[in-house]
Amino acid sequence: MPSMAGRLLRTRWLVRAPIALYRAGLGFLFGHRMLLLEHRGRKTGLPRYVVLEVADRPGPQCYVVPSGFGETSQWYRNVLADPRVKVSVGTRRAVPATARAMTREESEATLAGYQRRHPLTWRLLAPAMQEALGADDLAVPMVELNLDPR
Repeated sequence: MPSMAGRLLRTRWLVRAPIALYRAGLGFLFGHRMLLLEHRGRKTGLPRYVVLEVADRPGPQCYVVPSGFGETSQWYRNVLADPRVKVSVGTRRAVPATARAMTREESEATLAGYQRRHPLTWRLLAPAMQEALGADDLAVPMVELNLDPR
């Protein structure tokens, strides 16, 4: 039986609701823990949007986001096909950036750091992510987003 967190993560209107806030210029309400990623559909070329949690921020122009649903997530597959994206985070809006898929080792190290920094959040997220990935092993693919220099 799916967990409550797992059901919430699969409720489309709920997970897409923050997109409207970002597009209305209210993304700053989420601080730097969440960001809006604008990417292109790999088949259609049309703009697509997803709000993601920031797992790490290794530098002022760099954000790391996990693909909680694994390598099958549409946004993840899209940024692998076209790494030119736009990021809205805090008061920054639609900043051009380049996405880079991280290695498994980099992703594991980032996930370990996230667990140390956010133990309560991790306790809630881990079971939902295991459920979403369909595995006890949390091999969560991650993407590094490097904002383009101005």
